[in-house]
Amino acid sequence: MQFGFNAPTAGPLAATDQLVRLVVEAEAMGFDYATFSDHVVIPTDIEAKYPYSSTGEFPAGARAERHEQLIEMAFIAAKTKRLRLVSSVMVVPHRPAVLTAKMLSTIDVLSGGRLTLGIGAGWMKEEFQAIQAPDFAERGKVTDEYLAAFIELWTKPKPRFAGQHVRFDNIVLEPKPVQKPYPPIWVGGESGPALRRTAKLGDAWYPIGTNPANPLDSLKRFKTQVARLRKMVEQEGRKPDAVGLTLRVTGYGEGIPAKAGDGERRLFAGKPAEIAADIRALRDAGVGCLDIGFAGNSVDAMLAEMQRFRRDVMALV
Repeated sequence: MQFGFNAPTAGPLAATDQLVRLVVEAEAMGFDYATFSDHVVIPTDIEAKYPYSSTGEFPAGARAERHEQLIEMAFIAAKTKRLRLVSSVMVVPHRPAVLTAKMLSTIDVLSGGRLTLGIGAGWMKEEFQAIQAPDFAERGKVTDEYLAAFIELWTKPKPRFAGQHVRFDNIVLEPKPVQKPYPPIWVGGESGPALRRTAKLGDAWYPIGTNPANPLDSLKRFKTQVARLRKMVEQEGRKPDAVGLTLRVTGYGEGIPAKAGDGERRLFAGKPAEIAADIRALRDAGVGCLDIGFAGNSVDAMLAEMQRFRRDVMALV
């Protein structure tokens, strides 16, 4: 199993020196990948409901000054040697399809094939409107079409595409990504459309366990959704195990409730040995990558928490 961590894209820890120190030391510590979140702008008035909190409130700390996701990933690629770079997630409709395919291919080439493309359709209507992205109500269709366009551009010597939202012909996109046929696509989201998107074209499913509408807070709930996904994958004509499993963990330890919403044990609650047992159970269920939201108001505090996690939890897995 591979382990990742969240690289700050916003707030004080995203300052150049802080950010570089964090990712370089995390790489030396043995972490496998860093994740990078995506917002272009943060509207001052947000009526859209944030999917990953019980209140629907967008976290106050996320309103801080923020880097552009893909540029930060390219910057970190130049500061690291082994660490994989995971967009977590890239909101596909936020950027024009051909330009985005070029940017992602460039990151993969310059990093020596270390890009993983985590993708989502987006949730904040006000941000779509502010950046003049395609119609928010059509975001699912736009996402699917843009992804198909990416794959065409990355795999065909003479790419052609004629869709409702993107069209191109008589162009060359070179160099292609280093990874073949293209960088792994991890599909974020827990809803039915997200599962269907994963089943159709994803290399892995990349959910967060804290979505109140689709909670994955217990092993039983997680396995139920995985079984649902496997059926969808088979219906798409793919082998049921063709899609890998990943998971984003936003909190762990004795400070979170011991019981999940279904009355089962809450994943990642309790003492290190219990958390290690959860990770082993998830690994046995097919999870190959796990990224953790480590707490800390400073680089020193965050690195210390990562060291404790490696020593007290990962050593028991």
